[in-house]
Order: sequence, then structure tokens, then C-alpha cells
Amino acid sequence: MRTRRPAALTALMLGCLALVATAVGACGSAKPGQTQLVVEIFGDLGYRDLYTKYEQSHPGVKIVEHIVSYDDHHKNLQAHLLGGSGTGDIEAIDGGYIAQFKVMSDKFVDFRDYGADPGQWLPWKSQQATGPDGSLMGLGADVGGLAMCYRRDLFAQAGLPTGREQVAALWPDWQSYIATGKRFQANAPDGVAWFDSGSNIFNAIINQAPVGYTAPGNTVVVADNPAVKDAFDLAVEAVQAGQSAKLATFSQQWNAGFQRGSFATVACPAWMTDTIKQNAPQTSGKWDIATIPGGSGNWGGSFLTVPKQSKHRKEAAELARFLTAPEQASWIFRTQGHLPSQAALYDDPAVLGNTNAFFNNAPTGRIFTESARTLRPQYQGPKDGDIGPLIGLGINRVDKGKQRPDQAWRQVLKDVANATEP
Repeated sequence: MRTRRPAALTALMLGCLALVATAVGACGSAKPGQTQLVVEIFGDLGYRDLYTKYEQSHPGVKIVEHIVSYDDHHKNLQAHLLGGSGTGDIEAIDGGYIAQFKVMSDKFVDFRDYGADPGQWLPWKSQQATGPDGSLMGLGADVGGLAMCYRRDLFAQAGLPTGREQVAALWPDWQSYIATGKRFQANAPDGVAWFDSGSNIFNAIINQAPVGYTAPGNTVVVADNPAVKDAFDLAVEAVQAGQSAKLATFSQQWNAGFQRGSFATVACPAWMTDTIKQNAPQTSGKWDIATIPGGSGNWGGSFLTVPKQSKHRKEAAELARFLTAPEQASWIFRTQGHLPSQAALYDDPAVLGNTNAFFNNAPTGRIFTESARTLRPQYQGPKDGDIGPLIGLGINRVDKGKQRPDQAWRQVLKDVANATEP
């Protein structure tokens, strides 16, 4: 659950789309003389208009994009790599799974062979995609710098301040956030919860810890790292205080929760801003963005890779470099909210000065770049992508009243042990 990312447009999850200069249609074959490049992704990364731009300047290229659910995408990629066939020409990998695929870096092209400079990205971002042999197997698409999105109108109805600086002052830490939730509940509109789901609160808290599920050396430390249990306990404390809307993240009910105003706050990595906008366009101006409790953190962020199975490695590598280049990364952030993973852009006035009208003209450029600058990158292990959802399910069981916290935690430890045993 900690790094899962949705498609902003649910309809896109239904299959594959061929994106050409004049239309969006069903998957098809390239015209004679054209090279077809298949891009496999797990959510709307904001590339559709860029595909059109690229095809116009590269008439010999036709781009086909497949969007599959987050879990299925990564499972399919692993199966295709192990099976020796079936990958796309470009495969997106989420930050929670990059360590798992990094151990198979020999199955991906080294972007240094195609002119990529690892120094273009944040040092920790490039390191996450650097294989044991030193190869650069992934290009950083975005990072998920954390903030907190909140409903100004619901805050006002509950008697809380609405200005983003005042709101940030309410919750310097997570205990303060829970305490503010109790203040909100005392006068909240009927049927409105403080936040969407306990698992999302857990995600935000654990992503701020210096060490998460895995210690350097790839030792799974869920049972031994107090930060994991502390994050679990804080999320459960908020859940048991009745602050959760009990909505499974990225479910249809969760999407509808944005439309209905079912919750007042949501832990908000940069890419979440577009998710909220797409789910509930009628709430424009009612949302705002404040600093996250604890000040910074990272949830999500993705990479583009080119498997060696591709029959068009050179062309695919060129497209991946185009999609992650500074000009395109800046445009994606300004139009769709995905924060670039290239530090040089954090001083670009177009990025740093960006505001978002949907969120009451919040200074998203300043908020998210400051969060990204100050975050402490967390070591990622090969099993982290499997571990996070198991802990999220444990919190959801408490949220739904199916288990007591002690029971849920014991099952989490058992589930994690089973999922990570050699």
C-alpha cells in the first residue's frame, strides 16, 4: 500500500491505448516503415500529449501505451522477465518495486550506453536504479514529495483555521495531527471523517522514517524496527478514535469519497493532486495544501526502464530519455502535478513558482520542492513492494473492526515472514 499509484482516469485501466497525433484508439499495428514502441505503465503518468509531440517529430515511430493495475503490472513484468518474453519496449517501475527489479538489472539496458548521465537526477533517485554492476537500469520519472491536502470548506464548518500556514501549524507532528482530528470531529459536518484510510496515514508516517521495512544489506526488519510498529500504532490510534472514512485506497468507493466530501484530509504526495482533481473536478477551490506532519517525506515516484527483450532498444531508450528530460518533466509537473526527480528543476522559476488553481492557488512548486529537498531517502529492499500491502491490510482489518490491534499486528508479522522467507 505504501507506494501504490492509481490511474487518474479509471477508464484507462480497461485495456491498451494507441496514442497517435490525431486520435486515441485501440491497439493496432504500426504502418509499413514505422517502428512501434510499446509502453507498459501502471497509472496515468501524464505522457499522452508527449507521445503525440514525439510522434510528430519522429514520424517513423508509433507509440502504444498499455495501462494495467499497479499490482498486476509489476507481477506481469517479473513473469515476463523470468520467462524471457512478453515485456514492453518501455516498462515503468514504481519506487516501491525498483529494488526488486534492480537485482535483475542484467535484464535491462544500461542507459549510460545511450547517453544518459546519472547526475541528471537526485543522487538517491539514480542510486535506487543503479544495478550491482553499476549499470543505470532506470531513469527517474518523478518523486512523491509529501504534503497534506485538506478541504478548506470542511475545516471552516468545523471551526478550524483554513489558511495553509495556520493549518500547517496545527500539526507539527503526527500526534498533533490526531489531536487536530479530534477537534475536527467535535464539530464536523455529519458523515465527514478526518482522513480517508488508516493505511494511507501509515504510509505517510513510515515513509518519513530513516529505516523502513528493510535495512541496508537487504535484511527485513519489520519485526525489529521500532519505527514500523510506531507507525502502525499511530495509524491504529487514529482509526480507533473514529477518524477514518474506512475507504480502501484507490477503490471505487475511495474515488467516490472525494466527490462526496467523505473526508477532510488526505496524505498527499505530489502525484495525488492530479488524482483528486480527476476524481472530483467539481470540488475545485475547496481544497488546499499544507505541509505534512513531520515536514517532508516521499511516497511513490517511478522509473522508466527498457528491458533487453525489446527489439527496438535504441529507439525505446531515446523515447524514455525524452519523456524524462527536464523540459518534459517540468511540463508534466505544471500540468499534472507529478514532481520531477531532477534537482536542477527545483530552482527553475517555472517549477518553483508553480501554483495550482484547483487547490486554491496553493504554491505547489514551493511546497513539493521543499518537501523533496529535505526528505531523507529511505533504503528500499527487494521485498518492500510485497511488505507494504500486507501491513496496510492489517490496518484495514482494524479499521473495519475485524481484528484487534494486537491480533492484526501478529498476523502482519506472520504474513511478512511468509512473504519474505527465502
